[in-house]
Amino acid sequence: MVKSALLLIAFPCALLAQAEPTPPKVWIDQLYPYFSYNSIDGFWFGGHYGWVSPIGFAERPEPYFGRIGLDASASTEGSYTFIANAQMPAYWDGWRFGLALFAVRSNRLGYYGQGNGTAFDNDSTVGRSHFYQVSRTTRSLRATIQRRIAGPLRALVGGTWEYTDFRELPGGSVFQHDLASGTITPDEVPFNDIVGRAGLVFDTRDLEPDPHRGVFGELLVASGRGYTRTTASFRGYVHPFNRLVIAGRVAGESMSGSPPISAQFTIESSEGPFNAMGGYRSLRGYHDGRFLGPGKLMGGVEARYGVMWAPRVMELKLLAFYDAGRVFGPGESVRLTREGLHSAWGGGFGAALMRNTVVTFVVGKGTESTEFMFQTQWSY
Repeated sequence: MVKSALLLIAFPCALLAQAEPTPPKVWIDQLYPYFSYNSIDGFWFGGHYGWVSPIGFAERPEPYFGRIGLDASASTEGSYTFIANAQMPAYWDGWRFGLALFAVRSNRLGYYGQGNGTAFDNDSTVGRSHFYQVSRTTRSLRATIQRRIAGPLRALVGGTWEYTDFRELPGGSVFQHDLASGTITPDEVPFNDIVGRAGLVFDTRDLEPDPHRGVFGELLVASGRGYTRTTASFRGYVHPFNRLVIAGRVAGESMSGSPPISAQFTIESSEGPFNAMGGYRSLRGYHDGRFLGPGKLMGGVEARYGVMWAPRVMELKLLAFYDAGRVFGPGESVRLTREGLHSAWGGGFGAALMRNTVVTFVVGKGTESTEFMFQTQWSY
């Protein structure tokens, strides 16, 4: 999704409240502004209001008992988000509940055509600044329930209603050409989708927002209107010595049937879908939506070194990363391969405050451009 926010070292009252031992199930009001920047949408300005039930410094992986919030933001390039979100990862022992309502416009989403080998020609953008862009508007309601089976293993079920529409930007574009030629069919724009999903999650991370060690794996199956997607991912975190954390990730997704273009832009996860292939969560250094296809493969490694190191209070980390990924077209089997991989590398810094606040600034370099990104979470 689009939300990327640099909290203004958010809401000192809430952080101070978490610094003291907090009785379970105490709710604290939150109200703060935030801002961010990325190369695609420019500057973002927004605000958050909500309630959080903090865990304090208890030795458990969840960031809080529960959180309910309203977020609204807009960018200088015409994108916006409105999110009403309730997450209860630890309010009832053994259960996790999530319910979220989204209204989002990505006004500069990348569209370069379909397939792993789509080309970028800088000359094509002369006089047509939106040649490789499209505006996407999404309205969705997403519910998820997870139940602990044994130890770190959880079962997941959920459902989503989603309405997605696309709008051509001025000046002519690849999207306009594909819509006119029938590559994108009229019944895909707009598209009303109802999705059911189920799967298994295995999670041994020591702290979910900012892991130092542990593994996270998931296997999910989702069925929408005319298509089915199967997603598998694995993340590992090791802490070889003081101040250094090494994180790695590999993920793949296949889609059968006739998936609409709106579904092909994202990859599923138990934490919510995100843009792939391209962007902060999948292939940093490339425009959001750079490569489009029903099958996806991605991997990466990231080193995070603490230059300020007061664990679980304040950690300021330098980071360096390498990402790789590709898409597969209709009828292609998703497989582990080095063939056709697109890669990006880069670095930046991140700050982890208390248990549940992470802010990062990242510069990613691909073969076509350099992207600058502020975010409120690690890429993985």
